[in-house]
Amino acid sequence: MTERKPPGVDFESWVDKQIREATERGDFRNLSGFGKPLPDDTAPYDELWWVKDKMRREGIAPVLPPALALRKEAEDALEAVGRAASEAEVRRIVAAVNEKIAEAVRRPPAGPPLRLAPFDVEELVRGRRSRHA
Repeated sequence: MTERKPPGVDFESWVDKQIREATERGDFRNLSGFGKPLPDDTAPYDELWWVKDKMRREGIAPVLPPALALRKEAEDALEAVGRAASEAEVRRIVAAVNEKIAEAVRRPPAGPPLRLAPFDVEELVRGRRSRHA
């Protein structure tokens, strides 16, 4: 559809003709989503919907500022501590995240304030003992 509208031809009828010819050629047959219902449009409009959809389809995680990424990693570590099979595993998980937190406290990353302190390993081990006793 790179041709220009001929002079003197009504725009609407020219567009309709282009669509009809493309339909007859079968140009619309193999489009993704053909025959499927439109996505739900009740959510508020988000002008970055196409970026988020592309990231979801490509399996790309959103990029967080370093401080928020570390907070998320700390939350994930606490969840992993709750599922840990042994005290040694708890200590290993907490030591790994504490090392990253200590480095971030020494040299604060860009972004929002970290507001995170290293976890007390012994307290988390005691908590695991009490849950599994």
